[in-house]
Amino acid sequence: MKSLLLILKKKLAYPTVLLVAFVFGFQSVAVEVRAEYQEQDSDIISFSGAVLSENSNALPYAVLSVEQTNISTVTNSEGEFSLKIPGEDLNKVLLISFLGHENLRVPISSLQPTGNKIRLKILPYVLPALEVISKDPKTIVKMMMDNRKHNYSQKDYLMTAFYRETIKKRNTNVSLSEAITEVYKRSYNSSLHDMASLYKSRKSTDYSRLDTLVFKLMGGPYNNIYLDVMRYPEYIFTDKMFENYEFKFLRTDQINERIVYVIEFKQLRHLIEPLYYGNLFIDAESYALVKAEFDMDLTNNEEATRLFVRKKPFNARVSTTKAHYVIDYRPIGDLWYYSYSRVDLNLKINWRRKLFNTYYNSNIEMAATDWSSDVDKKDFRSKDRINQSVVIQDAASGFSDPEFWGEFNIIEPDKSIENAINKIQKQLNR
Repeated sequence: MKSLLLILKKKLAYPTVLLVAFVFGFQSVAVEVRAEYQEQDSDIISFSGAVLSENSNALPYAVLSVEQTNISTVTNSEGEFSLKIPGEDLNKVLLISFLGHENLRVPISSLQPTGNKIRLKILPYVLPALEVISKDPKTIVKMMMDNRKHNYSQKDYLMTAFYRETIKKRNTNVSLSEAITEVYKRSYNSSLHDMASLYKSRKSTDYSRLDTLVFKLMGGPYNNIYLDVMRYPEYIFTDKMFENYEFKFLRTDQINERIVYVIEFKQLRHLIEPLYYGNLFIDAESYALVKAEFDMDLTNNEEATRLFVRKKPFNARVSTTKAHYVIDYRPIGDLWYYSYSRVDLNLKINWRRKLFNTYYNSNIEMAATDWSSDVDKKDFRSKDRINQSVVIQDAASGFSDPEFWGEFNIIEPDKSIENAINKIQKQLNR
């Protein structure tokens, strides 16, 4: 099983690696990341605002996409968005979607540069049962797996995405990393793994707030790439999936104006190995996986933590308190494409002979902002591809340049992250 990689170093005169944890199993070899630069196209127009429910609640991770293009982004945890659109596409329509709400289409020409408030209506009706209640949920899941070849690309394509990772000690942001990454997505029937390169990256860390440990995430964008469970089903649903999991039909719902079956799954009680539990959202017509949201079962916490921790300080006992995963797909034509994924990992460190525990919360997310079939495998191989154990370097560009990303679409940072960036920069400038 693959996993998210983390490093904790003790703050000594000559620091040594003492703890390596991971959520999907990469080797701990850091590589240098080089950033390239490109002038911003003056024809790119920026829009920002927030997506809200009709009751004024913020809608986190709502999807915004420009119809008849491959341009897309998602809102942050506070429902805020930032979207950059080429001038030639200003006559098109922006589609906004969120689970349990009606899709909304807004002419881009009607948007203001800033301060847009987009409200979505809560679905006012009960969705039809579609006679699925009488069906075996295992049959639906089997159809989902059998139809992969029809629902996902059988050709290689290039995906541009925005990647962000944050590390918190308790509720305080102590490390922030962001990158524009290009992913060579291989055919969904390929046995070869996807490739990735960092186009731009920046990072800011306040090590003074990490006390006696330095905590680093490893694996970078590959953590999110391997969350594509339709591309890598072996990491979640092996050939023995029906021997490992219990499936239950919950309800019908609606995503992107399409009816979906919501299937709950959880590992069977007699299994000791830490597996997963959560929900699958499966398109009722094509049986494509539209969304998955799940957690690792931490009942056997010692074994679960062993999947994340390779080495640790001798006087520390580490336990995992949360391992949560989300993957979303977007329909383009007759196929479904990777759209967004997120990993939330929380660890507790119990120090011997110390009164208080230390809590670290890490979050990594990646949103696809563009897809292209114009991809050359040889050309991509010649780029500065990143290793599966990449660490976004401390020497990355920093957060001083507000125009750093140029024409690339990004996820708007949370207010808490913006505050942390300012605090960290002030601390580092002393």
